[in-house]
Amino acid sequence: MTREKIKDRSLEITLIDPSVRKRQLINWKELWQYKDLFWFLIWRDIKTRYAQSVLGVGWAVIQPVFSMIVFTIVFGNLAQVDSEGVPYAIFSYTALVPWTYFSTSLTSASGSLISAKNMLTKVYFPRLVIPISPVLATLVDFGVSLLILIGMMVWFGITPTINALLIPLFVLLMMFTAAGVGMWLTALAIQYRDIRYGLNFFVRLLMYGSPVIYATSSIPEKYHFYYALNPMVGVIEGFRAVLLNTREIPWEFLGIGSGMAILFFITGALYFRNMENIFADVA
Repeated sequence: MTREKIKDRSLEITLIDPSVRKRQLINWKELWQYKDLFWFLIWRDIKTRYAQSVLGVGWAVIQPVFSMIVFTIVFGNLAQVDSEGVPYAIFSYTALVPWTYFSTSLTSASGSLISAKNMLTKVYFPRLVIPISPVLATLVDFGVSLLILIGMMVWFGITPTINALLIPLFVLLMMFTAAGVGMWLTALAIQYRDIRYGLNFFVRLLMYGSPVIYATSSIPEKYHFYYALNPMVGVIEGFRAVLLNTREIPWEFLGIGSGMAILFFITGALYFRNMENIFADVA
């Protein structure tokens, strides 16, 4: 967005030219100008999640821990799913840490424009901050879940490898994936409201298409390329590789998944930009 001021003695007119903004996929300079709003939305999301709640930040632990208990009983004990030489509890929880972040941030981002409809219709600001802020705010939950995982590793006597230094790269990959898909879904959801109702089913289905309750070794090798098109496959197997040492670092999965995450992010931003002009009308 460019601003040009025309001064005529006591008259001052501000012209807002949207042409520059439209030519850019993401106007980083404009986002930086609205950084205070960005941080406010992030802080609001965090406070909304934990304010006036009995357990507070404990809610960030309950979902992955309870899922781990159920998965351990059903898939670890009853179905005897292979956990690659480590206890099934930590095998599943290591996958649930990034997966819970991804599913939560995706769900939050998809409904972010609808939740912010009052802001959309009253004032201008870069709309991109709305779906991106939940992706960043959910990192608090991720950090708490990661601390529980470290405690479990100590309990089970598992020492991570030096490759654990690669975790920030895995985190960046899952953030790009959540942001890209989130931009797609929120732009669709504000126009087609039934998208939000089908999202829970989609996320649940996608979980079974990711190596959360099983290892990728159970997938025939001839399908690995297609399986890796889901970026969370590389993220989850990467976490297990560097923290539990269950396998070599899955560079093939990570390479394919990174390409798909970038594709999701670019196309999501493009679609979001193209739909941006109608957000205030359909909100």
